[in-house]
Parts: sequence; C-alpha cells; structure tokens
Amino acid sequence: MGSDIIVTHYNTLAPFAYPPNDGPHAAWLADVTFVLVTDSECMNYAIAASSGGPILLTIATCEVGFWVLIAVGLCLRYLVRAERASTVVLASVPVLDVVLLSAVAFDLHRGSEVAFAHGLAPIYLGVTIAFGHRMIAWADARFAHRFADGPAPVKIPKSGPLRMRYEWADFGRWLIAAAIAAGITLLLGFTVAEQTQRDDLFSIFQTLGVITAIWLLTGPVWYLGTSKEAASTKESRTTRH
Repeated sequence: MGSDIIVTHYNTLAPFAYPPNDGPHAAWLADVTFVLVTDSECMNYAIAASSGGPILLTIATCEVGFWVLIAVGLCLRYLVRAERASTVVLASVPVLDVVLLSAVAFDLHRGSEVAFAHGLAPIYLGVTIAFGHRMIAWADARFAHRFADGPAPVKIPKSGPLRMRYEWADFGRWLIAAAIAAGITLLLGFTVAEQTQRDDLFSIFQTLGVITAIWLLTGPVWYLGTSKEAASTKESRTTRH
C-alpha cells in the first residue's frame, strides 16, 4: 500500500441545489466525494474515470446549456419583449435531456465500461425533469422583478407551515426525479446494455434509496422537529409570562 491518498470532489449534482435552498441537505447533494488510495489503485481509477469522461463532459455541457437557454429565453421576454421567441427558446430546454440520454445510450451500446458518469446521468435527467419547471419559475420571478417591475420574489420562511409545505413539495419532486431516474436506468439496462453493464448500471437503485432516505431525514423530518421545538419554546415563554 502506498501513502498517497487522492480525494476528488465532483460537483456535478448541482441541480439539487437550485433554486438556492438553505436546508441542511443542499450541501451534501451538491458534493459527491470519492476517495481512492495507493499507486496501482490510482492508475485503475484514472482508467475508470477516463471511460466516463465523455459522459461527464456531456452532463456539464447540458447543465451549462440549461442555464444559457433560460437566460436567453428570459432576456428575450423581458428585455427584447419577444414573447414568442422566448417561449420557443424555453421550450427547447428538453432537447438537452434527449441529447444526454442519446449520448449515454450510444456510449453503452459501443461497449464502454459503466462508470460513475453513467449512473449520474439518469439521476441528473430525473432532477432536471422534476425540478426544471421550478428552476425556470425561480429565474423568471427574479427577471420579472428586475426588468418588468414585477413583485419581489417571495422568500420561503425558515420555519412554520409554509416551510413544511415547501419541504414536502421538494421531497415529492425528488420522488418523481428518482422514479424517472429508475425508469431511464431500466430502459438503458434492457435496451442497449449488456449483462455486465446492466448489473453495474443497476447499482444506481441503491444510490437512489440512500439519497431518498437522507433527503427525507434532512428535509421534512428535520423541519418537523425544528418546528415542534420552536413551538414548544414559544409555548413555554408564553406560560412564564
């Protein structure tokens, strides 16, 4: 065993953090960490990582393209006042999902070894589909406020019934995203993947389960606990007075 330790951070789950959320689950969802050790293992890791490089690049390109299309679409709407052109640009966002899905399918079809990127892609697609409309609405509200004298965006309170509804709605969206990711994985597994690829690809189901459990605990359950604690503190103060 060598003494070198390589710690690599992939910030490729960024869609989970949009729109900005001050919940405790935002940070870990945006930062997936892999730790690999020793000399020969480092070489094996480099080979494995390179096999998923094109897919990671495609995911990154789609993420950049997503926000570019939103920015262009909203600029057309609020700065140029070209409503129809804006609608066309924003409606073209799903094309990026088709591009990514096609890239993953092609890569698997040509026999590439299943890498981290192949498992990340279905999750990314699920998240962009389930959360995409809200991301666009989040950006639209701020453009309208800045350039069209629209109302100020409503801030989500840190506690209370509104916060709980927000957290449960977010968790519901994640369940939809997880279902979409699972469906895409099954589609890829039984159409273009070989048996070995399929077995590796299906490990994503365990990842989806872990994310779901952590999201539930750090989202709705967390705020349910803090809300009860705040209510109890308020009640005790009222009793003292």
